Amino acid sequence: MKAFRSGLFAIALVMSGLGDVGLAQAPAVAAAPVPQAVLSAKKIFVANAGSDAGMFPHPFSGGPDRGYNQFYAAMKGMGSYELVGSPAEADLVLELRLHAPSGPANADKTKGASDPLPMFRLVIYDAKTHYVLWALTESIEGAALQKTHDRHFDDAMTALVGDWKKMVSGTSAGSATGN
Repeated sequence: MKAFRSGLFAIALVMSGLGDVGLAQAPAVAAAPVPQAVLSAKKIFVANAGSDAGMFPHPFSGGPDRGYNQFYAAMKGMGSYELVGSPAEADLVLELRLHAPSGPANADKTKGASDPLPMFRLVIYDAKTHYVLWALTESIEGAALQKTHDRHFDDAMTALVGDWKKMVSGTSAGSATGN
């Protein structure tokens, strides 16, 4: 019986190794295209979807409009788009939200669960049809000190703007989450 179990164990090891080899040789999937409406947009309306309660003044300094103001300034600084005053004038609506999802506290990470981090969520809408064309998400890492929280906030905003630039340049969506 012991020899039989050892034989089964050896077969299982070989089979699991073969499965891994097959997966490693699978061809890479080509990236899906970014919608043409995103790539051809000239006029953009940046919408402030706000932030969830309890994030200002701690853990982040400033106020609930901090992320919106930074994102708006970054879009304006690009010089690639005309920022318009209403969605009716725009090709795209970019809706920015600072989200603090609730989730497990002190989760057992060995089971795949973890405490969710606050995140920026940028949803890109077609201004004419109101359909979601794409979405980008960047998490904000936690910290113990106020200044580190603020630096991580700024780092996540920089990454979000970088995701946008990569997406519209056609190079790569990077860490972007497309929907």
